[in-house]
Amino acid sequence: MNPILSAGLLIGVLCGIWTFVMGATGWYKDPVMYRMFFAVILIEIGGLIWGLRRTAAEGRGYGSQVVAGTMMATVAGVVIIGASLLFTTVVYTDYFDQLEAMQIELLQDQGVPEAEIARQVSESRAANTPMGQAVSGFMGTLITGIVASAVLAIWIRSRHPIPRPQPGR
Repeated sequence: MNPILSAGLLIGVLCGIWTFVMGATGWYKDPVMYRMFFAVILIEIGGLIWGLRRTAAEGRGYGSQVVAGTMMATVAGVVIIGASLLFTTVVYTDYFDQLEAMQIELLQDQGVPEAEIARQVSESRAANTPMGQAVSGFMGTLITGIVASAVLAIWIRSRHPIPRPQPGR
């Protein structure tokens, strides 16, 4: 299978699985454990390293490596959209209610006045939709993929230099 497609699918599937682990454990409802969701960044970087090593072995240059990583992130993002929609509309239909309850609890613990809590919760509601969440996941994956690929391509290419043709051969 094409290294770009296989790495993108791997990243998307593993990030989707991690999302469902967060749901099954209930960590998405816990103000402390909620931060564990951001392990998806490490998953994506690991997948990009694997994929970019494979594309470096094909002899791709730096710019082509960054494009390859961006394409991997795009494929992963499409899978993540599907996983996110499945998560919020089929499996955990009360996801946004749970997030809102956690937000209210956190704000109350910080001593935020009720009027300010109501304002912040109202603003959050507008963005907290299944498609809004899915698109945010896609954009986060894409931006992380572009930035990480730009950095990783330098490091990976230094370890997998492109063979230069010898004159006269």
